[in-house]
Amino acid sequence: MTDYYKVLGVNKNASQEEIKSAYKKLAKKYHPDLNPGNAEAEKKFKEINEAASVIGDAEKRSQYDQFGTAGPNASQAGYDFSDFARHFGSDFDVDSIFDNFFGGRRRSRRGADLNYEVEISLEEAYTGAEKTLELNKLEKCSECHGRGGKEMASCDQCQGTGVLRRTARTPFGLFQQQMPCKHCKSTGKIVKKPCPECEGDGVLRKKKKLEVKIPAGVDTGSVLRLRGEGESSQETAGDLFIHLRVKPHEIFRREGTDIYLEVPLSYSQAVLGDKIRIPTLEGKAELTIPASTVDNTLFRMRGKGMPNLEGEGSGSQLVKVYIKVPERLSKREKELIEELHNLEKEKPQEGFFKKFFNKL
Repeated sequence: MTDYYKVLGVNKNASQEEIKSAYKKLAKKYHPDLNPGNAEAEKKFKEINEAASVIGDAEKRSQYDQFGTAGPNASQAGYDFSDFARHFGSDFDVDSIFDNFFGGRRRSRRGADLNYEVEISLEEAYTGAEKTLELNKLEKCSECHGRGGKEMASCDQCQGTGVLRRTARTPFGLFQQQMPCKHCKSTGKIVKKPCPECEGDGVLRKKKKLEVKIPAGVDTGSVLRLRGEGESSQETAGDLFIHLRVKPHEIFRREGTDIYLEVPLSYSQAVLGDKIRIPTLEGKAELTIPASTVDNTLFRMRGKGMPNLEGEGSGSQLVKVYIKVPERLSKREKELIEELHNLEKEKPQEGFFKKFFNKL
């Protein structure tokens, strides 16, 4: 006996909505019109329709759960959903069909999304910033409030509903598909006297200034979404996506929430130790260099990095020190270096290679 629950990938306690959702997903995946010439997909499509025709119906499902069968008329195996294409021609739309089949509502005509790139400095990424964007986009006409005209009449094609209805047979019985009415652009109304400002379009291209708050901690690739700030249509506006790019910094390098800085030390600072002042993204800070610091030592300054965009706290500033050899020496500096050199000559170096020399 075929396990219809297994075919649809749901458990036996699944609700009707879960069954319908699973059926919708699988039917869209294996529909013959979306898999031309694929015999395996066609076979799978028939299986899921047979399963849906049984457990998608409350009465048949009850009988199937009790007796393992839903009666002689339960299975409508092999129902060909390509009938949809024959009934609806070029208007065939899997998403639209199944949205309406499972109680979906007419989708509103939404304006286009907009994309805008904004470049900021590392300091602005650290503190957050406010930017003024100048956009040139479609906005609802203020004269007719997006209707296209002040004098409106009911659409004679859809009788004012905004949708056209057509019928086809499905495993669940007769199915009435709702499609947007192209004549009235799914508004249910047509303009008797077009608006002189927008010439009946309901929208106008306008320049708009928009103040945008950029949160602290953003990085190159971060995207801000402003709902309703995209292009407008007669019904709803799309969204504005702001793509951020952080400019490279002159002295700092960023990795995630950590900031890296390289600082030169003199030979005497490395040997004797020192307290030095270094830059951070929030100002100057003091860093203690212990005596006998070697070249390329990395110091971590916790909490001095970038704010965490997804939570509390901040990263670290990592300071890499290196010993800088002077290119030019004053007469006095040269004398002191020579004196140090002579002192170092008095210390035998053979001790460093003693083990090696003993092998020779």
